[in-house]
Amino acid sequence: MRRITAIPQLLRKLFLERATAGIFLALLAIILVTGIVNPRFFSAYNLQTLGRQLVIFGFLAIGETFVIVTGGIDLSVGSLTALLNVLLALFMTRGLGTAGGILATLAIAIAFGLWHGLFVTKLRVPAFIITLGSFVGAKGLAALITKGWPISGLPSGFSQLWEGMIFRVIPVPVLAFVVVAIFAHFLLGYTVWGRHLYAIGGDIEAARRFGIKIDALRIMAYIISALSAGVVALFIAARLNQGNPTVGTLYEMYAIAAVVIGGASLFGGEGSIIGSIVGACIISVLWNALVLMRVSAYWHEVTVGAIIVAAVTVDILRRRRIQQPG
Repeated sequence: MRRITAIPQLLRKLFLERATAGIFLALLAIILVTGIVNPRFFSAYNLQTLGRQLVIFGFLAIGETFVIVTGGIDLSVGSLTALLNVLLALFMTRGLGTAGGILATLAIAIAFGLWHGLFVTKLRVPAFIITLGSFVGAKGLAALITKGWPISGLPSGFSQLWEGMIFRVIPVPVLAFVVVAIFAHFLLGYTVWGRHLYAIGGDIEAARRFGIKIDALRIMAYIISALSAGVVALFIAARLNQGNPTVGTLYEMYAIAAVVIGGASLFGGEGSIIGSIVGACIISVLWNALVLMRVSAYWHEVTVGAIIVAAVTVDILRRRRIQQPG
C-alpha cells in the first residue's frame, strides 16, 4: 500500500513542487493544441524529426545551465558549434579519421572552455565580454578556414551518428541525449559538486568563506558548456555530412532561452537540468509547429525573442517580490 501511495507523492515532488510545473503544463498545452490543429504533428516521422531537433537545443541548454547556475553566461556556443563543425570535417578529411577527428574536436572544445573560464576567474573579465569575443571570433575563423565553402567528403558511415536508429524506433542522437541528460541531472542536482555550483551563483563571497573552490568549479562549468557545443557540432556534421561555417546561427539564444524558460535565473543560483530540457522542448515544439503551419521562418526568431523577454521579465519580477520585506 505504501508503494502505491508513494508514486503520486513522487510525481508531485517532481512536477507540482518544482519551478518546472508551470512550463511543463505549458509544454503539454502547446503539444495538444498543435496536434489538434495539425494531426501530422503526432506522426512517427514528425516525432522522430522533433526528437532530433530537441537534441541540438537540448545539449546546448544543458551546457548553458551549468554556466548560468554559477551566475555566468556563455554567448559563444553557436559560433563554437560552427567552428568545431568545420574543424571536425577538416580533421576527418586530412587523415585523422573518424575517431581522431572526434577526439581532436572535443579537445579544442575543452580548450575554449578553459580559455573562457580562466579569463572569467583569473583575469576577472566579465563572462559576457570574453564569450562575446569568442562568439565573433569563432564564426569568423570558421569562415576563414573554409573561405565560405563547406568541407565535404566525410568518412562513409559517419552519418549514422545522426540517421541511425535503435530498434528502428529511437534515433541514435535521442538516445545519446537521454543518457547525457540523466547524468547531467544527477551531477547538478544530487552531488556536492552541483550544490557548490548553486552556492557560487547564490552568493559567491559566502561560498568563498565556506572554502568552496570557486575558480575551479566555474572553469569546469565553462568547459562543460563548450563541450556541449562540440557534441552538437558532431551531430550537425553527421546530419549534413559536411563541415559548414554557416551553422549555429542564433543557437546561443535558443540555449539561453531554454534555460531561462526552464526556471533558471540569469542572476545565478537557480535552475535545473529538467527545467532546461523542458524549455528546450518548448522551443523545439514551437519551431516544429510553425513549420507544420507553414509560418514564415522569420516568425520563428520573433517568437523566441518574445519568449526570452517574457521569461526574463517574469524572473526579475519574481526576485523583486521575494526581496520585498513583509
